[in-house]
Amino acid sequence: MSRIVVMGPHGHGHVTPMLGIAAELVSRGHDVLFAAPGEYEEGITASGATFFRVRSTWESMDPGAIPQMHGREMVRAMGLLLEETTSMVEQLADCPRPDVVVHDGTLAWWGRILAHRWGVPSVETWPNLVGNKHWNMGRYVRISPFSPRFLLTMLRIGRYLRSEGIRDVGAFMRGGLASARVVTLPRSLQPRGETFPDHDFIGPIIADRSFQGQWEAPSEDVPVLLVSLGTAYNARPDFFRMIAESARGRSWHVVMAVGGQVRAEELGTLPPNVEVHSRVPQVEVLERAQAFVTHAGMGSILEALALEVPMVAVPQMAEQRANADRLRELGLGDVLDPGAVTPTMLWNALDRLARDPEVAHRLAAMSAEIRAAGGAPAGADVVERITAVRAAPR
Repeated sequence: MSRIVVMGPHGHGHVTPMLGIAAELVSRGHDVLFAAPGEYEEGITASGATFFRVRSTWESMDPGAIPQMHGREMVRAMGLLLEETTSMVEQLADCPRPDVVVHDGTLAWWGRILAHRWGVPSVETWPNLVGNKHWNMGRYVRISPFSPRFLLTMLRIGRYLRSEGIRDVGAFMRGGLASARVVTLPRSLQPRGETFPDHDFIGPIIADRSFQGQWEAPSEDVPVLLVSLGTAYNARPDFFRMIAESARGRSWHVVMAVGGQVRAEELGTLPPNVEVHSRVPQVEVLERAQAFVTHAGMGSILEALALEVPMVAVPQMAEQRANADRLRELGLGDVLDPGAVTPTMLWNALDRLARDPEVAHRLAAMSAEIRAAGGAPAGADVVERITAVRAAPR
């Protein structure tokens, strides 16, 4: 049995894929401590791991102000992530020294810091497209390396890392200090996926979500459309209102998850074939859905692909645009400009995708690849491989 500390950041799309790996490690007899903000306690407890509450400096932020590591706010996000990292390191520094650290690779920089401080290996989980010299987010993110703000932020990051005994700032930023990098995508979804031999692509991890509650499907046999803009950039009452009103009289049953920033009364009088919730058990709805209007967050995309649901993507920020473009490249969905979408454009795209046999064929092939990738058991295998290497006599 190994002692494993799992570290998740403030972000459902980052914590959710880790729950399945944690549950699998617990089922194999490992002692798993999962450190994350209080918002994720229910899911972590359901995984069987011991929950360790930490306070995120982002919890008090307006949801729209939470930084993303892409786009025009990249430099601001890096500065805020450095502040988050120093806070998390202080809160977790006194944890018993584990055999291995498992942490989110995109945001949980503190996992890298503490693994280095403790002298233990780390396994990073990446729930998004990853980058190397062959493909990266450079086409979606424009940062001048000579920007004074960027240089100052990198100086602050470098100074902090040196105080922790980490000299190679570039390797730290890339996740190059990790013993293994687990990507919760099927390899073919990753652009130039064949050029990432040092990453383990295990596919999405769709763990038990019974703690999210239940959804009552319509009794009549009608096509179901799920609409969601995720948990952060969802303050779009105009968008949800447009879909609700344009659904009136159509054969579709529409389920809208509008988040915590939009109130149902802002959407006017709803047609009888439209239901509105702040959140829904997304996997349960997708199991019944014929189409999905999504912000193109990777977690949502993967759940839909696993269940062979075609998508219309309306990306809100840079990472989501990259995800949406990849969907279109692979013929798994369509992409519409969220600022210019009209009811005619939307419903034409939905009707076409739901009826296209070629789209259905490609979705079935991707779903089969996802099943073959291994999911949570494959991720746990990677963690056990790293702990076995550490335990082996030298």
